[in-house]
Amino acid sequence: MHTRMRIERKVVVGHWQDSEAVDRLAAWMRAARGWAALQGAKFVRFADNMRNVAVTDGDKVAAEMRFGYSVLAHGVGELVEAMKGVSEKAIDALCAEYESTYVMAKDLRKGGARQANVREQARAELGLKGFLEAGGFSGYTDNFEDLTGMKQLPGLATQRLMDQGYGFGAEGDWKTCALVRAMKVMGAGLDGGTSFMEDYTYHLDPKNPLVLGAHMLEVCPSIAAGKPSLEVHPLGIGGKDDPARLVFTTASGPALNASMMDLGNRFRLLVNEVEVVKPPKALPKLPVARAVWAPKPDFKTACAGWIYSGGAHHTAFSQAVTTEMLRDFATIAGIELVTIDADTRIEALRQDLRNGEVYWALSQGFGKV
Repeated sequence: MHTRMRIERKVVVGHWQDSEAVDRLAAWMRAARGWAALQGAKFVRFADNMRNVAVTDGDKVAAEMRFGYSVLAHGVGELVEAMKGVSEKAIDALCAEYESTYVMAKDLRKGGARQANVREQARAELGLKGFLEAGGFSGYTDNFEDLTGMKQLPGLATQRLMDQGYGFGAEGDWKTCALVRAMKVMGAGLDGGTSFMEDYTYHLDPKNPLVLGAHMLEVCPSIAAGKPSLEVHPLGIGGKDDPARLVFTTASGPALNASMMDLGNRFRLLVNEVEVVKPPKALPKLPVARAVWAPKPDFKTACAGWIYSGGAHHTAFSQAVTTEMLRDFATIAGIELVTIDADTRIEALRQDLRNGEVYWALSQGFGKV
């Protein structure tokens, strides 16, 4: 009857004590948790999306209809007011927590010449968290092009809030913000973490091509290998003071990048499985958190497949969440899933994308998202 009713579902075959069957059922349960976390969730968008970057925006009404969450705009001035209400005593306590948690240079510690830069991030963290809690928000976006009234772009503040389970999207990217939140919930309690991410640049060694994933500031320390270093460096974008941020390298091992796109008539979730590796060389001139990975099945195929599939530059990166969890999530949400993995071949992928255009146009009917 489910087949006749065209009801999508997951079929797990095996004895109830079969480890494979248990793992597959557990993946579905985690996907269901991620889906449940989006039902009625609210995400705050401070300012608009980055100018001239359409992929960070989309149809918010269609997203609420499909995923159950809402995206609410608030002015940067409201956040500035929340930050003004943070007490110096609370900032003192949070800075003491920073000193006990991270590696820090002496001039960033209490009484140091540059501690003011760290204190401003503490003010931002406390102001943001208070705003999120008061509004019942599950995550937020910001935009370096609109920081009116702020002294710094939130860096350390955003990293720590993500580490506490909030979703985040840079440059107004609310779709990635919501995806990060859902994947945070899916992967809770598992080894590895989940973070906002971006393909930052490429290591184009013909014998060993790699991807360097990072962002200006906002990479979650849940994916750090070892104790992060809290540092202050100039930021040549946004026109504000030098922000504090956590600097670290991600542990080696399997991971994935997931991108949510609004294709107009549907949403597509694109997943690329990767293998995180140790950077081939030290990165002393890259003062941000980073992950270096080899995409599957290989660099050229993965990059071409990502572009053919319409993948965005922002992703949710995870060493905890699996492709199976995201496949189950896509099934629950009724959205398209495209995977790039060890078995991907470009021409087969391109044909699958063509076939998908027809399937999704017919399956959702006229006038539906």
